[in-house]
Amino acid sequence: MVLRALVDAHRHLAELKGVARTIPNERLLLSTLSLQEAQSSSEIENIITTQDALYRYQIQPDSVDPAGKEVAWYAQGLDAGFREVRDSGLLTLNTIRRIQAVLEGNDAGFRATPGTVLRNERNERTGETVYEPPSPLEVPALMAELERYIHEDSAVDPLVRMAVIHHQFETIHPFYDGNGRTGRIVNILFLVRAGLLDSPILYLSRYISQTKEAYYAELQRVRDTGEWESWLLYMLRGVAVTARHTTDLVEAIGRLLQRHKHHIRDHYRFYSQNLINNIFRHPYTKVAFVEADLGVSRATATRYLDALADGGTLDKHRLGRENYYINHELVRLLFELPPMGIDASSHR
Repeated sequence: MVLRALVDAHRHLAELKGVARTIPNERLLLSTLSLQEAQSSSEIENIITTQDALYRYQIQPDSVDPAGKEVAWYAQGLDAGFREVRDSGLLTLNTIRRIQAVLEGNDAGFRATPGTVLRNERNERTGETVYEPPSPLEVPALMAELERYIHEDSAVDPLVRMAVIHHQFETIHPFYDGNGRTGRIVNILFLVRAGLLDSPILYLSRYISQTKEAYYAELQRVRDTGEWESWLLYMLRGVAVTARHTTDLVEAIGRLLQRHKHHIRDHYRFYSQNLINNIFRHPYTKVAFVEADLGVSRATATRYLDALADGGTLDKHRLGRENYYINHELVRLLFELPPMGIDASSHR
């Protein structure tokens, strides 16, 4: 069963990698899909915010609540980690620590005091302990061993290794907080390092969020029994489902990008590829973003955006003393994602 699941997962990942290469600027996908991943990953930890709040954070960081900021920090941590892995070809403990520091807004590092336990979140009032992670004294050595496993030459399929790495990371539970979110970023970055993706656009967290009970049950099953097959099938199913779902979304974004490109080129004298890139990289854009991306004056940037708003390509809104402009068709694609159609028990 694992071999069949591997074939399916690799096929859908390869399709996603190919489709993503048809988008002319990788930043367009990173800036949009990373927020999708950030929102879904944070929902697993009961950090709830809206996509509207996330995009408004990019426009005006002081305009959203603490939950929105935490989710935005996730996207920043993912981006920082990706740049380090892309530039060095490595996924080191230093990179993992820096990612967690961005997520948490502090530099506490690995756990140093005892007493950490993981409780059944459905029965918190009973105080039921589900799992007790290793002692803080063991964490540095265990994480060093995990780092070696990430980088060793191995005949084991990289998707199997990703599933093992994720399980081991969550089992070590190296940080005081942010372990789940950091571990899910490590998943994506490992796929990039293994060459299965060019950029971190597989938002596996949405699958985990929609099958959260199965996720925690399978994590614990391996700890209790030492049997890995069910966990591997769960994770491979997640890769296949989310790769297929993301491929559909990227294809839809590509079609919309081409439609906007032709419309603006045919109807406006100020058409440029940099302008197209701007309104797709920033679904919520503003004058300062256009100034920077196009190298034009504030007055010119305002004229461009107002003309696109008057013509219906963008929606114009006010936030405090500043206007912002929404690529409403792109936002609709991102906000109104169809359900994945997941059968939570189908991995068994």
